[in-house]
Amino acid sequence: MAPQPLEDLIEKLAGAVAIDTVAKPLAKKVASTVPHGPAKDALSGTWLGHPLHPLLTDLPIGCWTSAMALDLFGGRRGRPGAQFLVAAGILAVVPTAATGLSDWSDTLGEDRRLGFVHAVTNTVAVGLYALSWRARHRGEHAKGVVLGLVGGTVATASAYVGGHLAWRRGVNVDRHAFQHHEDGWIDVGSYSDLEDGRPVATSVGDDDVLIVRLGNEVFAVSDVCGHAGGPLHEGTVEGRCVTCPWHGSVFSLDDGHVVHGPATGPQPGYDVRVIEGRVAVRHR
Repeated sequence: MAPQPLEDLIEKLAGAVAIDTVAKPLAKKVASTVPHGPAKDALSGTWLGHPLHPLLTDLPIGCWTSAMALDLFGGRRGRPGAQFLVAAGILAVVPTAATGLSDWSDTLGEDRRLGFVHAVTNTVAVGLYALSWRARHRGEHAKGVVLGLVGGTVATASAYVGGHLAWRRGVNVDRHAFQHHEDGWIDVGSYSDLEDGRPVATSVGDDDVLIVRLGNEVFAVSDVCGHAGGPLHEGTVEGRCVTCPWHGSVFSLDDGHVVHGPATGPQPGYDVRVIEGRVAVRHR
């Protein structure tokens, strides 16, 4: 369990509505700069099937941690390598920050405030490492080491906030990860009640299921968007796809695969059968 003062600090930051005065317009600006489309898909990790930002964070962290090890134990022979690693970490921040900002622009409320704190502390850490590199470049090795150690401390604090967002608050964690799906066929209603092209939702075990009739075909996928929990039945159906009303992720009704992000994982799909006018679904 984390120390209580640390827990209290996180809670205070999450509840600090004053942060919204800066975070809210900034998030809107980021969202307008990276609208839904290929760029958003690329930054979200839709093409990878996994959020991209957590993967990229290993690059600056790895570079700076290795630089710290050389500073402490590499002696004079380790100085060039440490300086190179400090610079490499700074360069690696560019794609890491871009993916993080894209993900952050989809958050709200307490998550957005903590994400803003995470971004600000990371910016401070990068600034310290930039000063560290400049000092090393000028031959002021001791000063560069101290600045690097301080930068590493700030980056660690930022990483704690990022970890809290992911593992305690579940930001960008697939909403279907812990769902239990019923076995066998489950009756979900009358075929005659389904209007062509109008999405409806029904409960099947732990899952809310989206039912859509298109012509003579009936489709069923999870109604809960895996990206942030948006209700797909409140979205729009075009062709054989449904668009989430919250962040614009597009899913195929045929099998639930992601057509466009920011979602990265498919919607759980259901087989559908119609017998004697009754619709039944079964988790695949």
